[in-house]
Amino acid sequence: MKLHTLKPAAGSKKAPKRVGRGTGSGLGRNAGKGEKGQNARSGGGVRPGFEGGQMPLYRRLPKRGFTNIFAKEIVAINVDKLNIFEDGTEVTPELLIETGVIGKVKDGVKILGNGELTKKLTVKANKFSKSAEEKITAAGGKFEVI
Repeated sequence: MKLHTLKPAAGSKKAPKRVGRGTGSGLGRNAGKGEKGQNARSGGGVRPGFEGGQMPLYRRLPKRGFTNIFAKEIVAINVDKLNIFEDGTEVTPELLIETGVIGKVKDGVKILGNGELTKKLTVKANKFSKSAEEKITAAGGKFEVI
């Protein structure tokens, strides 16, 4: 068996419905929509979640909690992830994004103190945990809140 000889199993690929293409198509006249009614009309049908006038499920269920619209979305990163940089590097959120250590930053970056830091770095971030500050200074580096 070679890649260029592969074919789908016979009958497994079904031709798509060609709706409204005349009576000979098998879906002629009403185009498979039945006789009149809401679903036969253009733009017909009901909105998602509509239950025919019965109180919909999403309104019957109790609502819990709340969403804080002022919440800050801060990306957390541990100090052990900073070991990929060379000694003396100035680590900024932009550099972390470029190197792929973190993804998109919305409201800031926080450095957490999990793991060991072996490199002497200057780290610039929005927030630092106490243990992260200690580990950065213990490794001979500096931290700077931006």
